Amino acid sequence: MTEVNIEYCVPCGLRDHAVETQETLLDEFGQDLDGVRLQPGHGGVFKIQVDDDLVWDKDEHRGDIDLEAITETIHDRVHAHA
Repeated sequence: MTEVNIEYCVPCGLRDHAVETQETLLDEFGQDLDGVRLQPGHGGVFKIQVDDDLVWDKDEHRGDIDLEAITETIHDRVHAHA
């Protein structure tokens, strides 16, 4: 099974993006995941790890939080473990 960790910047107001991402991933992959953890951070961070591998970093995507692309990336990882 797969575990997802979403680290997000609290002072930047990225909590709503993190919660929306968490809900989308749970809706999409539900029983295929061990869990989706939210981890408060700072410094503009919005990073997503799947089983300790970084799969999404806002800084590498020019500050864009593209929920569709994130879901697709995680889809590939979840089904690779299936």
